[in-house]
Amino acid sequence: MQTSLFQKTPQSAKVKIVNVASVTQLSPFRYPGGKTWLVPYVLEWIRTLPVRPKMLVDPFLGGGSVPLSVLHEGMVERLILREIDEDVGAVWACVFGDTSGRLCKRILNFPISRENVIKELSGRPNSIVDKAFQTILRNRTYRGGILANGASLMKDGENGHGVASRWYPETLVKRIHRLRQLGAHVRFDCGDGLDLIEEHAGHTRVAYFIDPPYTAGNGKRAGTRLYAHSRLDHERLFALMSECAGSFLMTYDDDPYVEELARQFAFHVERIPMKNTHHERKFELAITNRA
Repeated sequence: MQTSLFQKTPQSAKVKIVNVASVTQLSPFRYPGGKTWLVPYVLEWIRTLPVRPKMLVDPFLGGGSVPLSVLHEGMVERLILREIDEDVGAVWACVFGDTSGRLCKRILNFPISRENVIKELSGRPNSIVDKAFQTILRNRTYRGGILANGASLMKDGENGHGVASRWYPETLVKRIHRLRQLGAHVRFDCGDGLDLIEEHAGHTRVAYFIDPPYTAGNGKRAGTRLYAHSRLDHERLFALMSECAGSFLMTYDDDPYVEELARQFAFHVERIPMKNTHHERKFELAITNRA
């Protein structure tokens, strides 16, 4: 038996949760709500599209695991990326710009300690490299990688290593170098994701990966705790996607409100299993206009 959304993925395989360790890690971020676990499904979805897209648009980039993997695997020729958070955006602007070398040097030369992290993050950034470095440092030393206001430094960390638990400078630099090599095929800017969707809505050889870092329905407010930008007009997003000529795949929390929106616009919905940060089994919704 096969699914209609992931046509080459057997139904029996769909219930098996993807081991994140089996997916090539490309992003320098450890992102709350990251979608590394979804990468194999998205790659399969693109393979099953009737027409292979030339470009993949991601209007809510965040940690970027999915679109980066799609380009790295040669599934599209170009990425069009946008992120509204200026701190996260500074990292991507450096990675894909001409300041990536300076950012890598800062990462390699930083003497990691709790005192040095506090001192560095208390300073005001004077350049985009400063802002990018501070963002990566916060992401790698704050609990859960959370960048929103109110987040705090990890205390004990893994095996008592404290703030150094997730600080792997050589690994981070290696990832940045790998992404820099893809830079000629990437357009990134900082701004509103909905505007980016409208910009490309009429293009047929464009596919969209939509992973809004916001929580919808049932009064959930996890997004306000995890992200600096946690508000989105979900109804407008669904309406925009209904007008797009290209194919899209959206991912959302498993929520009746989202399912109802999908039903209103006659989108196809499937549940995909995953494990959250507490290793609890849960499902997320995969929504598409190509059943």
